[in-house]
Amino acid sequence: MANIVGVIGGTGLGELVDGGATRDVSTPFGPAIVTVGELGTRPIAFLPRHGAGHTIAPHRVNARANLWALASLGVRAVVSTAAVGSLRPAFPTESFALADQLVDRTFGRADTYFDAGLVRHLPFAEPFCPVLRSLSIAELPDAAPRATVAVIQGPRFSTAAESRILRDAGVDLVNMTLCPEVALAAEIGIGTVAICLVTDTDSGTSADDPDAVTAELVFRRLAEAKPRIVAAIERIVTSVPDDYEPRALIDGEAVAALRALPVVR
Repeated sequence: MANIVGVIGGTGLGELVDGGATRDVSTPFGPAIVTVGELGTRPIAFLPRHGAGHTIAPHRVNARANLWALASLGVRAVVSTAAVGSLRPAFPTESFALADQLVDRTFGRADTYFDAGLVRHLPFAEPFCPVLRSLSIAELPDAAPRATVAVIQGPRFSTAAESRILRDAGVDLVNMTLCPEVALAAEIGIGTVAICLVTDTDSGTSADDPDAVTAELVFRRLAEAKPRIVAAIERIVTSVPDDYEPRALIDGEAVAALRALPVVR
């Protein structure tokens, strides 16, 4: 499984791998459900971020278990999808964007592996892997190549004032799940890239904006875009070179210690 690529699917993606083997992977942080199979010509490990049937709220996603499970299966690269709301006309609804920056507005989430005994400090100026982002930009030329994403706590959506504050701060898109997922991946030695689908205009551009966010609108836009999302994932996944190595942002000794933690059964 040395060349397996991880795929973390967001809302509405459902099961990505037909006929794959679904595993309940035990980790030091609890269980994670992963389906191992193929997408195109590449073996993948698919993890539904919100569980089967969208049963896990954004602030309850066990990101530490999810990333540890993928690392235990040999994953070195993760392609994730995320539903996002747009704060700017440059990111129209139903378009793709490739995130390059994150603003973490979450709280109370287990957001690091290095919080007791073994302490490391992750350099995180560039959250996403430059190699994977370059590959993704080449494979998805119609996607916006850069976007700053604010990750809010959820599960509620933003107020108009919150949207305005984020827009004034230079944020482009709003999401609920990319933090702490991307940082945890980096801590455990996995490179990431995120395909963002713009589903709405967050709190809306006016009182009667038809693209103002509702759960129903998000689910509908994701369902309509599912073939495009799957095709985008497949293009990126199959472009990851067999000899891909993620950035060494944490020393190898600490990463090895994380991966050697005893699992909870």
